[in-house]
Amino acid sequence: MKLASLILGAFALFLCFGQSMAMADPNGDPAAVKQDAKTGLWYDKAGNPTFKVEKDGTVDWYTSVGYLQYGANCLVCHGPDALGSSYAPNLTDSLTSLNYAEVYGIIVGGKRDVNASQDLVMPAWGDNKNVMCHINAIYVYLRARSDGAVGRGRPSKVAPKPAGYDEQENKCFGD
Repeated sequence: MKLASLILGAFALFLCFGQSMAMADPNGDPAAVKQDAKTGLWYDKAGNPTFKVEKDGTVDWYTSVGYLQYGANCLVCHGPDALGSSYAPNLTDSLTSLNYAEVYGIIVGGKRDVNASQDLVMPAWGDNKNVMCHINAIYVYLRARSDGAVGRGRPSKVAPKPAGYDEQENKCFGD
């Protein structure tokens, strides 16, 4: 219920100040400032996973993987390009008021919003390795969509896979 109130409050502020007002990222500036040397994942100055989009439109590996994993695991409910559906909310809007820890917690533990007109249930994905082994990539993709850094559809230019990516993924899957 708290999340629904936060989302409604953010929407009300958006309506009051007009569509030209940019919503603040609850994680702060999404600019990529540090890359994990082993995995290749980018982080912002606050230590949250983030995207990196070059001037020519090339996205980092994790944003690309996040797009693919979103399509495999989230699209059926949240719709194409994270824009929502009749079953689940628009995640590009949701990420304007949710920080990394909140998104992570919802994905792992699930969520239920009940009111007089609807009963929305986000299943818990904490035991699903297809989601959990790619949770940072999914978050990075959603953050890039929410911040407007990545448009609709599959990114056409993708940076090379980081050297340590396969090792990290294999370790997560238990190989």
